[in-house]
Amino acid sequence: MNTTIAVRSKETTLFLVLGAVFLTNAIVAEIIGVKMFSMEKLLGIEPLNLPFINGSKLSLNMSVGILIWPVVFIISDLINEYFGRSGVRRLSYLAAIMIAYAFLIIFGGTQLPAADFWKEINSTDVAGRPFDIDYAYNTIFRQGMGIIVGSITAFLVGQIIDMHTFHQIKKITGQRKLWLRATGSTVVSQFVDSFLILFIAFYWLGNWSFLQVISVGIIQFFYKVILAILFTPVIYWLHFIIDRYLQRGAYAQMPDHSEAS
Repeated sequence: MNTTIAVRSKETTLFLVLGAVFLTNAIVAEIIGVKMFSMEKLLGIEPLNLPFINGSKLSLNMSVGILIWPVVFIISDLINEYFGRSGVRRLSYLAAIMIAYAFLIIFGGTQLPAADFWKEINSTDVAGRPFDIDYAYNTIFRQGMGIIVGSITAFLVGQIIDMHTFHQIKKITGQRKLWLRATGSTVVSQFVDSFLILFIAFYWLGNWSFLQVISVGIIQFFYKVILAILFTPVIYWLHFIIDRYLQRGAYAQMPDHSEAS
């Protein structure tokens, strides 16, 4: 009895830790994702300007939010591995609710009148040029409904696809080939996620051209795929640590949640 309680306590702690990391990174990624950045400038190289459709150029421009998104799909795969589809499903729905809640609170904050002293002491930038900090604050944080709808929709659809793809690969491979189900599920789900959020937020409900959606989506998708491959050793390392923490060898009677529906 005591052994069973100890196992369940460790499982609960593991689920809480993985869930906390999952939720935090998902929310932060959505909030900071409004900014687009240049990978070429970050690396100190000239823009690639690769020939693309209709004479357009393809450069390494991406949303800031995807920088930490690999953490989300690594944790998602670990939750799927140890707690099955039901665990991923519960956390995904909870994350969507908390993302919506965060956006609602942020939007409410932008509606509050700014204090005069705050605007006055921040009335110039570091170069002494006039600066409206309240306008800057509202511009950065007041994300449109398109981004909110696109973020939540793409997040849920991507997580559901990742969850089912991971499970289907595991049905074929069993406990073997963790790299295949982790990378395979990420490739499939992030292909949808990378384009869906851009299409909803910036094309359907925004002002981007369809060509801009495709070009940025392609870059973001390949970035995620490359990181999914590079992070494969990290997943194995975390898997090893979790197995040792759960003492799977000692607690052979511990239920395997990985096939839970």
